[in-house]
Amino acid sequence: MQTVNTPVEQKKLIDTFGRHIQYVRLSVTDKCNLRCFYCLPKGFKSFEIPDNWLTFDEIERVIAVFAKLGVKRIRLTGGEPLVRKNLAHLAARISDLDGIDDLSISTNATLLEQHAESLYQAGIRRINVSLDTLDEKRFFDITGGQLKPVLKGLQKAHEVGFKPIKINMVVMKDTHQDDYQQVLEYCIKNNFTLRFIETMPMGTPGRNASEQYLSLQTVKEHLSKQYNLVPGLMTGGGPARYYRINGTDCEIGFITPISQHFCESCNRVRISVDGTLYLCLGQEDKLELRPLLRSGISDDGLTQAIIEAIARKPERHEFDTKPTQVIRFMSMTGG
Repeated sequence: MQTVNTPVEQKKLIDTFGRHIQYVRLSVTDKCNLRCFYCLPKGFKSFEIPDNWLTFDEIERVIAVFAKLGVKRIRLTGGEPLVRKNLAHLAARISDLDGIDDLSISTNATLLEQHAESLYQAGIRRINVSLDTLDEKRFFDITGGQLKPVLKGLQKAHEVGFKPIKINMVVMKDTHQDDYQQVLEYCIKNNFTLRFIETMPMGTPGRNASEQYLSLQTVKEHLSKQYNLVPGLMTGGGPARYYRINGTDCEIGFITPISQHFCESCNRVRISVDGTLYLCLGQEDKLELRPLLRSGISDDGLTQAIIEAIARKPERHEFDTKPTQVIRFMSMTGG
């Protein structure tokens, strides 16, 4: 059991519910060049000012402390992380830190074609790409952007050698069955992993995400009628439950924060671009790291502050019982 009096020499972050925190999702920007309605409302411009972003030096220092406390996995997120200048340089610095053995990135892939090689050379090996449809009109309706750059980015990532490449598809009530059918066939063809995700009530975008909620059990039942799904395994620190399509190498993951929450095995925390450490995606518990860093806190002091924050990590989210509790948008928290 974790206590606030744990000495700074401890090498593991274990919360009061016995969960070992090994995974940090690091947002390098809250800005995005798309406007997926379940993440950001159209016309939203209240982004964090650059002066409040953690600098690369500050990020490296924070991640180094987490690494000494047993964190092994780092995922670069946003917003859209590739809109942050010189991201590959930051990735290389994180990759070189002792203790970090898995560096990945989540992206919408619109800028991936021109950055894939530098990201790979910087030490990133796994990549997640948001893609909810292969229909250009519906893609524009969901994101406000163009589909072709995404597909070009995915092809480039495949050529460079990223593996696995995971496609994240948010499933909504008005998602067409042919959307996830086509995306699945695309993943089978390209040996990508497809992960279905339930919508979560984060913030108050233009179209209410709560109203678009659909249990992934519906999708699984539909796919089970067409494919022989057998239990599968996939590398990574996330919460997806995986199945393999028998006769192929394609894995399908189901991320079900609402219908089958996975809080009891949560091993992750999130750091926003302004240095706020969020202990739970669905709660407001947090530690503001930027003021500590800029007031001259020592590494021992920073370590102790993080340990004490982890001791406050809540048992679970409350999306199902308090859907309007979290008012920050997904892009503000980090994916």
